[in-house]
Amino acid sequence: MTDTTRQDTASGAAPPGSGPPYGYVADKEALLKRMRRIEGQARGIEKMIAEDRYCIDILTQLAAVDTALEAVAFKILDDHVNHCVKGALASGDEAAAAEKSRELLEAVHRFARTR
Repeated sequence: MTDTTRQDTASGAAPPGSGPPYGYVADKEALLKRMRRIEGQARGIEKMIAEDRYCIDILTQLAAVDTALEAVAFKILDDHVNHCVKGALASGDEAAAAEKSRELLEAVHRFARTR
């Protein structure tokens, strides 16, 4: 996990006092709510396994959790592109733009490998 308090212009994040450091901040409460719901679903799956529930029912719930996590990932990726990467490109700082572009490509590659 990365340090969520980082606010430096070299990373493309907004300098302190100039707005939210990351794009997802505007939707933070909704994202946290979704993550709590996913956490509850995961606990439900654990209970299903403990109670020897039918395999297909468990697989159905696992697929639902996977889909929910993917939706959160796409939201954060979208916000990253539209805030962090966009900000780095607009800053005119070639090093920051290159760094954010590299980070974005690495994140997309990691995300694509999990599919």
